[in-house]
Order: sequence, then structure tokens, then C-alpha cells
Amino acid sequence: MQSELLAAPVYMATALFSPSLPFSRPYTSHNHSSTPTKDDVTDFENQLQELFNEIKTLLAEGNNASAKDLLQANFMAVKDQIDAGVRGMEQAATLDVIALGYMATGDFKSVESLLEMIQEIVGSLHNDNPLLDSILMHMGSMYTTLGKLENALSVYRRGLEILEDIFGNGSPFLITPLLGMAKVFGLSGKAKKSKEMYLRAISILETTRGFECEDLVIPLFGLGKLFIKEGQAAEAESSFKRILSIYQKLYGENDGRVGTAMCSLAHVFCAKGAVEEAISLYRKGLQIIKDSKYMAIDDVVLDKMRIDLAELLHVAGREQEGRKLLEECLLITEMHKGNKHPSSVTHLLNLASSYSRSKDYAEAERLLRTSLQIMSKTAEPDDHSISVPMLHLAVALYHLHQDEEAERLALEAVRIREKTYGNLSLAVGEALDCLVSIQSRLGRDDDKLLTLLKRVLSIQERMLGSESEETVTTLKKIVFLLNRMGRKEEKAPLQRRLSMLRSKYKQKVHV
Repeated sequence: MQSELLAAPVYMATALFSPSLPFSRPYTSHNHSSTPTKDDVTDFENQLQELFNEIKTLLAEGNNASAKDLLQANFMAVKDQIDAGVRGMEQAATLDVIALGYMATGDFKSVESLLEMIQEIVGSLHNDNPLLDSILMHMGSMYTTLGKLENALSVYRRGLEILEDIFGNGSPFLITPLLGMAKVFGLSGKAKKSKEMYLRAISILETTRGFECEDLVIPLFGLGKLFIKEGQAAEAESSFKRILSIYQKLYGENDGRVGTAMCSLAHVFCAKGAVEEAISLYRKGLQIIKDSKYMAIDDVVLDKMRIDLAELLHVAGREQEGRKLLEECLLITEMHKGNKHPSSVTHLLNLASSYSRSKDYAEAERLLRTSLQIMSKTAEPDDHSISVPMLHLAVALYHLHQDEEAERLALEAVRIREKTYGNLSLAVGEALDCLVSIQSRLGRDDDKLLTLLKRVLSIQERMLGSESEETVTTLKKIVFLLNRMGRKEEKAPLQRRLSMLRSKYKQKVHV
């Protein structure tokens, strides 16, 4: 029942390598009689660009309704063509831009439907069709966002083959599919393949654009994040130091990009256990960003950097400094967005966690009640986000021995999370674990508590593995409860399992 700060990962302020415009490379004719001329392709591409720009403008102005009307009108027009039997590159490219527009509105359901239509068309097109590789790159990005990783990998591979055939194996035009594939492999848990893609992209850029070109930042950043995830802090340090060096040489020591790179490198130092060095580098990076005015003071990335530094300060035992930084985050949000804005909830939760670490549960309760009040006014009653301050408040009330209210909140958090995530999610397991602790002190029925604990154990075994720290902790709770209930026969096999796990853990430590 311990709450933690909502700390941030490493940061990157540079845009993705692939451009935001719909199409990314020059037209190349393949000398087929059926292939459109360069002028034909350029005119059509310009029309798509105008549509894309108009959608972006409407969304930037906050006019989502008009943007969706424009998307729907264009969709109906191209659908009429498809229903009439016209299914070529123009239809695929138009659907592609419409799908990109729906991605920007957050309407993923429409995107998924559009991708099915695009896939049906491009599946029958030859690789020598102009614009096909760009469409495949956009499809890969959208499939990745939707979590359809196999689909993403398939279209990225086809796009890579097309570009290799046109430009050769060492062209910078290969970078976009390589980075896309690297990301997909990383998300799929295939770290070795992901590293291969990143390293190939880095090699191509070094050969074609030099060892200090800014385009290297993105693959170096992706590779560094992967190294951190794999526990290879030394290798990650090399990647992020190189990013810092590139920015310093290109923009000077006091540029905001240098500050951002310093904060990413600080995260690596933290992974290495060099907490004080990480804190120092974070402070320096944040100061450079502030002095250079590289980001707005309320920028979301800068906000995450401050939270990450605050977490490090807490880890280092410098809680007062960390709390002061969290209070600064809250003040900035309130000044720029109002004191009842939903974005202030994260800072209220973090401050409450800070006070809970110092065992000032009364102040934590005050902050959590404020955050829950804000969420209750800005979100739907069953919105899963409400369960976060709700469960944190239940924990604080438990420590203040206000168990009846704590139980009500924990029960409601369980209900909301079950409705949102289903019965087998870790979020539900976390809420159930909290509920068990509260109900145990209230003297609720042991059989019901045992049933709840077994649910928690089942979730943890399924999601975290049978030997995870969380699973072991829950096993201990079940053994304790069975002992209290006098059910020795049920307790014995669980005790043997615990003994085996302890022995296995000791062997790992000694190795």
C-alpha cells in the first residue's frame, strides 16, 4: 500500500525523423507505360497536401467538428469511387491522408476501419507504384499506435524493400522504415532485432551525412532507451553522451537542446545508481532550458523533467528539495491553467505521495481529497482515472485509521477498474490488495479475505510471473491468513513453495 511519484522517463524534444507531411521522397519513374507522369503525381500530391494542411489547421484551431466533417466528406467521395470499382493508388493515398486526419482527432476506431480498406487496395498494387512506399510508412506508424505490431512490421518491410530496390541499401531514404521496424521490434520484446535496425540506421547516416549530423539523434535516442530497458546502462550512456556532444557542437553549450540531452543523460546515471551525479546533471540541464527559453515554462516535457528530478531527490533522501520542486510544478500548472484544471491532479498526487513518505498522512489526505474533487467534476463517474486518487486516498485514510471510509473508497476503486480493465488486470489486483489490508483490520470474514487474496495472486502470477516480488509478498499474506484460520493442510504446500523461491533467490544473489 505504498504510493510513488509519477516519475518520467528519458526525454526527446526533437521531432521524429519521418516528416509530418503526407509524402516523404521525390517521385521516381520506373519507365512503365502505365505509370503516371511526374506532373500527374505532383498535381495529385499537391491536392492531398492541401487537404492534409486544411485538416491540420482546423485541428490546431480546436475546430474538431469541422475537421471531422471534412474528413467524412472526402471519405464518402473516395468510397463512391471504390464502390464503383476504382481501386488504385489515388484511392489508397486519399484514404491514407484521411486516416492520418482521424489519427490526429484520436478516433482510432475509424483509423482501424480505414487501414483495412487501404490494406485491401495496396495488397493488389505492384511495388513500382509511385507514393506506395510513403503510404506503407504511414500505415506502419498507425498500426504501431493501434498496437497491431505484426501488421506494422509487414508494411514497414514492404516499404523497406521498395526503397532498397529504388535507392540501394545505403540510402538515407531507408531511415524511416528502419526506425519504424526498430520501434516495433522493441515493443514486441525482440531487443536484438531492434538494435540491429537502429545500428543499421546509424551506420547509413554516418556514411551519408557525417558523424555529427543531427539526424543521428533519433536512432541514438531509440538505441539508448533500449539499452536502459535491457539494463545495459554503460551502453546507454554512450548513446546519450553522443547525443549531447552532437547538440553541443551544432548549437553551443547553452542551447535548450543541450539541456534536454543532459536530462536524458541524467536518467542514465540514475539507472547506473549514480543518483547524486544524476541530480546535478538534471539541475544543470533544467537551468539551461530555462535560461534559453527553449520550452514554455508549462511545457509538458519540461513538467515531466521536473517530476523526474523530484523523484530522484526523494530517492536521495532530500525530500524537502523534492517537495519544493513538486510544489513549483503545481504552482506553474495553477498559474497557467487554473487551480481546478485536471492536469493539476498529477502534481497533487505526487505531493501527497511525498507527504506519505514522510508519514504526514493528514496533509496527504487533504491533497488527495482536492484531487478527487477535481476529477469528480471533470471526468465521468466511472472514468478509470478517478480510481487513482480514490485508491491513494483509501491508503492515506488507512494509515489515519479511518477504515470505514477507506473501505468504501477501495471498493469503489475495484468496481471502476473491473469495469474498465476486466477482472484480470494488474490495476484491479492493486486495488484488491489495498482492500484486503483495510478489511483485514476491520475484521471482515477471513474466508472472503482469502478469496480476494487468491484473486490477487492469480492476477500477479498471470501478469508478473510466478516468481515476482509481488507474487511472493501475496503468498506470504495467504500463508499468514491460512495459519490464522488454522488451515494447516492448505498452508503447507504454499510454505514449501515460498521456501523454494527463497532458496532460488539466494542462489541468484550468490551467482
